[in-house]
This record gives sequence, structure tokens and C-alpha cells, in this order.
Amino acid sequence: MGFNWRPDFDISSVRREFEIIKNDLHCNAVKIGAQDIRRVTATAQAALDQGLDVWFSPILWDRSPLETLEYIRKGAEAAEPLRAQHPDRVVFCLGGELTLFMKGIVDGAKFMDRLSSPTLIPTVKAGEHNKPLNEFLVKANAAAREVFHGSVTYASLVWEKVNWDLFDYVGVDHYRATKIEDKYIEMLKPSFSYGKPVVNTEFGYATTRDGIGGGAGFLSTAGLGGAQIVDAKSQFLHYAIPLFGRFIKPRLNGEHIRDEAWQASKLVETLQILDGAGIYGTFIAGFISEINPYSENPRYDLDMASTSLVKYYANEQRGRTYPDMRWEPKEAFKAVANYYSQH
Repeated sequence: MGFNWRPDFDISSVRREFEIIKNDLHCNAVKIGAQDIRRVTATAQAALDQGLDVWFSPILWDRSPLETLEYIRKGAEAAEPLRAQHPDRVVFCLGGELTLFMKGIVDGAKFMDRLSSPTLIPTVKAGEHNKPLNEFLVKANAAAREVFHGSVTYASLVWEKVNWDLFDYVGVDHYRATKIEDKYIEMLKPSFSYGKPVVNTEFGYATTRDGIGGGAGFLSTAGLGGAQIVDAKSQFLHYAIPLFGRFIKPRLNGEHIRDEAWQASKLVETLQILDGAGIYGTFIAGFISEINPYSENPRYDLDMASTSLVKYYANEQRGRTYPDMRWEPKEAFKAVANYYSQH
């Protein structure tokens, strides 16, 4: 999306984070996504070293089907040595939400063009996206399995009708947005008809009630509701143009109220609902967001827009709970840790 979402990437800090994710957050698996396959590989190795299972998920956006297919093959090749070293602990996720994130299925050269296209909703309602999506997934699945010999899946949108016979897990990015709360599980029910483990591959809540992750409802795409409260231009200029950008402070687009308790309670409530529905596993999005740092000034508190479980400090400030880290657990971290320790 035009700039690096984890500019301060230090593998020693990543290793420490996985130690905390395993021992204190009580997770048993992590889903790792990035465009740079080398980063995904290094990060996956660090997670495996901590005893965590890994869903290896390289991500390429806004490219053609041909370019995306070649990228998926390269990602699968990178994942295979890790799978060979750690049998049954690496799942390859060959992409996610491709109707929106890949060129060629719906109108628009860029993600935001596709998302705002007047033809998008009519196309989706008519189901016209499903045929080209599944034709691509057949090719992608074959390309991945030629070089990767473990379990393979895809992270779908809830309204993408995927042929799950191709895959080992049914994966659905499914945010419990306000507009669909009353039919959240009903929308998920078709996923159980394949007799395969169903995994919610991405969901979360922003740290303010007016920036719900996936708040678009019908389109329910990753973290969209939280992103809507950020002044996108200031954020982009700050991170994408290093020399000039340092003079621009990313900010929110209005007055918003931070609510960590609400984020925490909604996460646990959703986990309980998913457990009750018989879901095999979940991936909360996400652990940290460096491009959405915390500030005591509400105008610049981009962490309100983040679905992360920890609040990141953009300065050199260290956390109180983990003094070696540049972040502090939010109430959501503690609530999820408590839930996972009991389930």
C-alpha cells in the first residue's frame, strides 16, 4: 500500500515478541504476512523456534494474476524448507481476499479503485467474481503444491464462494462488524459444509468504538473501519517520503475517544461466539502496528485506529510491563491472554 508497515524491523525484537506471544499471550499459532518473502521466512523461523505453529502468508497486492501466481510459487518454495524441518507445523496460505487485492477480478487498477468502484457491489451481489477467483485459485493451488508438501489454504472474504475441495483448511477473514453482528455466525455457516477445519483467518477491533475493524459491514475487509478514522494523507506522506515526511505528523481525521475496555470485551465476546460455533481456530489481527503509534494527545493517537493488542511508542519510550520493548500491552492483550489460558 505504498509504504513499509513495519519500518523498525529487528529480528531480535521479533524473537522476543514471539516469546511473549507464546508464554504470556498463550497462543499456539501465528499467521505471518508481508510482501518481502525474506521477512516472512525469517519471522516464521523465529516463531517456530519458540514452538509456535506458523501460517506462512506472503502477501502481494495490486499485481496481475500472472505476477501474483509467480509470487505465490516463490513463497511456497521459501516455506518448504521450514515445513521439512518442522513437519505438521507450517501451513502455507497462498493469498487472501484476492477479489479486492489482486488486479483482474473486479474493475480497478488499485485496491482503493476497486473498493470504490460503482461496479463492485453489483458484481459481488451477482456472484460474478467467483468464477475468475476460483479459476485463479486452481492455478495457485497447483503451483504451491508443486514445491510445498504440507497443508495449503486461502484466506477468503466471507462473500467469496471458494471451492474448498482444493484446500486443507477453510479460511475466512470474518470481522464481526456492527452491521452484521446479528448474522455473524449465519454468514459463516456455509464454510462448515465441506467437512474441513474452519479457521477465522483474520478479525479484530480497533481501540475506539467509532473505528471498528471491518466496519464496512457488507465488504467487511481487513481493518477498514479503523483505517477510516486516520488522516490517510498525513500517514502516507510521513512513512512513504522519509526526508520530507519527518516534518509531517500522522493524525486522526477528527475527534475520537479511546476505549481499550470496549476493544477487549468485544474480542472476548467474539472468541466465545466463534468457540460456540465450532470454529477450529482464530487469528486475531494483530499483535503490533508500528504505523499506528500511541500518543497521549487524542489528535495524534493513531493506535485508536489499530486492531493491535499492544500500543506502540514511536519515540524511544519503553514499556512498563516489558521494559525491553517499545510497546505496552493494551487491555485487549490481557483479556485475550486470560481467555486463551483457559481454552
